[in-house]
Amino acid sequence: MVALGMAAIAIASFASSASAQLLLEKIKNGETIRIGFSNEIPWAYPGEDNVPLGFVNAMTLDILKKLGATKVEPVVTEWGSLIPGLQAGRFDIISAGMFILPERCPNVLFTEPLGKFADALLVPKGNPERLHSFEDVRDKGVTLVTATGWDTVIVAKKVGIPDDKIMQVAGAAEVVQAVKAGRAGAGGIDYFTVKKFADKDDSIELADPYSPPVKPGYPAFGFLPNQQADVHAVNVVLKDYIGSDEMMASVSKYGYTKTNLPDGTKASELCKR
Repeated sequence: MVALGMAAIAIASFASSASAQLLLEKIKNGETIRIGFSNEIPWAYPGEDNVPLGFVNAMTLDILKKLGATKVEPVVTEWGSLIPGLQAGRFDIISAGMFILPERCPNVLFTEPLGKFADALLVPKGNPERLHSFEDVRDKGVTLVTATGWDTVIVAKKVGIPDDKIMQVAGAAEVVQAVKAGRAGAGGIDYFTVKKFADKDDSIELADPYSPPVKPGYPAFGFLPNQQADVHAVNVVLKDYIGSDEMMASVSKYGYTKTNLPDGTKASELCKR
């Protein structure tokens, strides 16, 4: 548990809530707010004793504090379990940096974007298959590895990469390992995450040049569809917070820069793409 403005931490509980309250109600009642995220460096990940780290978690703690929350409980789960976990009441907010996608919008009510990020194609050193796009992966029959629940799975299928050529693993570290071990010829992953791996490992690199199959991704906080009032309250706070000195002080240590700030694209637009 994180006491906002204090250092108290406790390991998360996964007990389902039989009658989940809305976020603002729980804050008003002084209850603990549970934030759900996966192990995705530098977006959102657990530190020692499950303390929530990563730039999205840093933003989450700032916003919740502004809304009046005093206690936060981190709930760490696999990426593919984030939406089911939210629906099951295991946590109140998805703070993992989930991209706003039309396929997700029926099940998740997103806030306005927290940033803008491009994807990348991870390949073995020297790019032996000469892969510069998802179309190259498709046409050359190469196996693409990505993580279960990532938007990359949806994109790969739309491009026409066969299901048996899409390897799904738990997260970013597993994507990197699959490419390094030769179990996949390429990895579909966001640039912000994978560059840190590639910079430290001479056996892998990012395809360059690279023609991404989709426009940049826009991460946001995720809520249940009936939490319109909560999302509105968060959006009101985000309006002055995004790009502020306070925000940049919280996120800059994770590599988030002003180039990653959202460009004005609205969540409603992204849900219709």
